[in-house]
Amino acid sequence: MSEEQLNELSSRALQRIEAASTEEELETVRVEALGRKGALAQASRQMGALAPEERARIGKLLNAVKQSLESSLERRKAAFAEKALRERLESEWVDLTLPAPGIRPGSLHPVTQVQAELEDLFISLGFTVLGGPEVETERNNFDALNIPPEHPARDMQDTFWLEGGYVLRTHTSPVQVRGMERLGPPLRMIAPGRVFRNEEVDASHEHTFYQIEGMMVDRDVSIAHLLYFMKTLISAIFHRDVTVRLRPGYFPFVEPGFELDIHCLICGGKGCPVCKYNGWVELLPCGLVHPNVLRMSGIDPEEWNGFAFGLGLTRLVMMRYGIDDIRLLMSGDLRFLRQF
Repeated sequence: MSEEQLNELSSRALQRIEAASTEEELETVRVEALGRKGALAQASRQMGALAPEERARIGKLLNAVKQSLESSLERRKAAFAEKALRERLESEWVDLTLPAPGIRPGSLHPVTQVQAELEDLFISLGFTVLGGPEVETERNNFDALNIPPEHPARDMQDTFWLEGGYVLRTHTSPVQVRGMERLGPPLRMIAPGRVFRNEEVDASHEHTFYQIEGMMVDRDVSIAHLLYFMKTLISAIFHRDVTVRLRPGYFPFVEPGFELDIHCLICGGKGCPVCKYNGWVELLPCGLVHPNVLRMSGIDPEEWNGFAFGLGLTRLVMMRYGIDDIRLLMSGDLRFLRQF
């Protein structure tokens, strides 16, 4: 290869190096000029055919061209690397002088929100909010509520039994027993809280759920008093007209007993898994307190009487917000809970 050819190769390669717009184009120029099969490698293999004096002169020029191209390639590579770093820093830049983002605000669980509303409502009606343990004695959970060991009503509540005769409470009614024994009549109280039953889990049943039970013990309490408070409760929670029905129901701790059902607000009464496809949801078992319950808590049923009710708080939340699966409330899924 002659001197003119080497100078032309060098000039052309330098122009391509400067014109390269990406690292890939730059690498293509390097391979074609300096690679093992590139132009300079081919010129090097032709050196043996030159005269000794010519070989020395062309060899020096070949080395100079190679060094010039390598220097230009390194400079352009460094320029590309600097540009990439600058773009990355600009895209990932953080102003460390700015205050740190605050803690994401939380929100109350929908069950907690509705429970607080009910507590405020009943406090305004002269009721006291009482609490009790979730691990209860057999007496408070069953016996004192007119459900002795041989009573078939125990089969209605498949229970989690613990050692020593204790149970995970199946309802919040034991708090009513504790309230009557501790405070005595006249008494107006509600007992919200978590309860446990060995249920087969589906869209409307969970093994862990929430209830709120209430009781009023005084002289000359009638079903009219019961209906007044139940209608007040439903109107305050749903803020709209809700179709209800009152039908006879059996509960060992009330006599007479009733079931207050509401038209399913999920399907509008057409039938769905929540209402078991019958259009109605059992919401509010209630009735006049059984004389045996009063008697076992040390209250004379000849002098005092009252009403009691038990409300499925979890189910009430489902009706209020149109939730079609009770399991969502216990899922812990923040995407679901942030809607409330």
